[in-house]
Amino acid sequence: MAAVRVRQHVNPLCRKYQTPTDPPLWEKVYANPTQPLHLDIGCARGRFVLKMAQLQPDWNFLGLEIREPLVEEANRLRDELGLTNLHYVYCNANNSLQALLSSLPPGTLQYVTIQFPDPWFKKRHQKRRIVQPELVNFLATYLAPGGLVLLQSDIEAVAVEMQQRFANHPAFLSQNGDTWLLENPLPVPTEREIATQAKGEPVYRALFKKGQ
Repeated sequence: MAAVRVRQHVNPLCRKYQTPTDPPLWEKVYANPTQPLHLDIGCARGRFVLKMAQLQPDWNFLGLEIREPLVEEANRLRDELGLTNLHYVYCNANNSLQALLSSLPPGTLQYVTIQFPDPWFKKRHQKRRIVQPELVNFLATYLAPGGLVLLQSDIEAVAVEMQQRFANHPAFLSQNGDTWLLENPLPVPTEREIATQAKGEPVYRALFKKGQ
């Protein structure tokens, strides 16, 4: 199947993306909706969670993506592979995340990844970045105690901003102190991570745990 062509960057503040997405019925999405859930925010083509779902059938995986054609393509591929522990949702996480998280079976959200989000370099565009204080608050509310959040970027300034926003929240405890994680703690790298490391460029990683 040929890859769907879409714009690389989408402005989440555009009027088109201001209608929140209704949560799906989780019992229709997953064969076992009570399994622990790994949420990937900004999953792009979804290949990371696709591979994770194949490796870890005792977990459910959920990818959120603002570009609808990528979500449609990813869900088609999931169906072709017969995976019942994987789902993708087309949404703007900035205005849909709370509704999605509050509808999950309590205690199931146990891992969150935010990997290589759009950097939005211009200062006037930085309010478009995905990791805003509201997102950190939502994750603090709905992530299970002991749950983990992995942040990755190839842009140091973006990684620092994400890291600081989680570090400033009392619910989250840094697992790597004042240094960056040298290795990805997960068994599957994203396509962007592979390309970055192939060029010999650094990846900035931080891992946080929600307190008990």
